[in-house]
Amino acid sequence: MTRRVVVLDYGSGNLRSAERALARAGADVTVTADLAAAAECDGLVVPGVGAFAACMTGLRGIGGEKVIASRLERGRPVLGICVGMQILFAAGVEHGVRADGCGVWPGLVERLGAPMLPHMGWNTVAAPAGSVLFNGIPDGTRFYFVHSYALRMADAAPLIDAGARITVAEHGEPFAAAVEHGVVSAAQFHPEKSGDAGAMVLSNWLETL
Repeated sequence: MTRRVVVLDYGSGNLRSAERALARAGADVTVTADLAAAAECDGLVVPGVGAFAACMTGLRGIGGEKVIASRLERGRPVLGICVGMQILFAAGVEHGVRADGCGVWPGLVERLGAPMLPHMGWNTVAAPAGSVLFNGIPDGTRFYFVHSYALRMADAAPLIDAGARITVAEHGEPFAAAVEHGVVSAAQFHPEKSGDAGAMVLSNWLETL
């Protein structure tokens, strides 16, 4: 069965690379800002590149936060990528400015405590037992990251207590590289830029739709 996937166009994100990667993984993909299509597709992908506050402004500009909330109420899957993951949290702080996120998950996105930022390039991750996104992916596999901000694992207890599975990576300190919680999944790395490993993550997500 072909899964109908919408990549939400709210003015931010690697839309075409995400579209191509999902199509290669077998999805019927549309890139659009049409909220009706975003609400009714089998799976909604929320990309994001740049600053947390700017992404939230763009998302709210098209009412994207409302369609995300509506999908969750109806048990419809959502996948966030990079800043598209970050904006699912309660808030983010960049350059001393705090911005509210979608509030799907508890947690504050902050600058990583690392000697060199951005965290750019390939890094390994440690997936938890029972992970769906990383099913069949060997330990030690590398994924492609480009970011300076993340949910620090030092602040992840409320999300873990809520029942989320968190995949961990480290750059200066441990941070959430991916989250799986009910119908919502997200990756801080870019699966669409992570070669065969990223393609498997997307294929695993499509299998849940």
